[in-house]
Amino acid sequence: MDMKSSLLIKGVMIGAALPLLAGCIHRTVVYTNPAPVVVTAPAPAPAPAVVDEAPPAVPAAPADVVTVAPGPPDAWFWVPGAWEWNGRWVWTGGHWVSRPRPNAVWVTSHWEVRHGHRVWVTGRWR
Repeated sequence: MDMKSSLLIKGVMIGAALPLLAGCIHRTVVYTNPAPVVVTAPAPAPAPAVVDEAPPAVPAAPADVVTVAPGPPDAWFWVPGAWEWNGRWVWTGGHWVSRPRPNAVWVTSHWEVRHGHRVWVTGRWR
């Protein structure tokens, strides 16, 4: 085997091995409404927002249209739309998400008192 053939074979073998060395790929597919938001892995819960003053009253919730589940009901969960506090009220529309595990339970966003401060806790899986 000559030098060119040897280099070509090594190059092809390295090129074929690169996808194996790349590791896991995290994929999130987001569709426009009314199609579902597909989440392939649960996102880490964001840090709660500490609020020393009470925010203005929560606005009225807009109509949230529940579409047909994109798959079996035991594998998908409708997360209802909710107002989230981020220094101001921000509406997050309802959407379908795949359950991170079969018995996962969705805990909606809510206020808690921690160490004498009111804290906004964003919805998460439990």
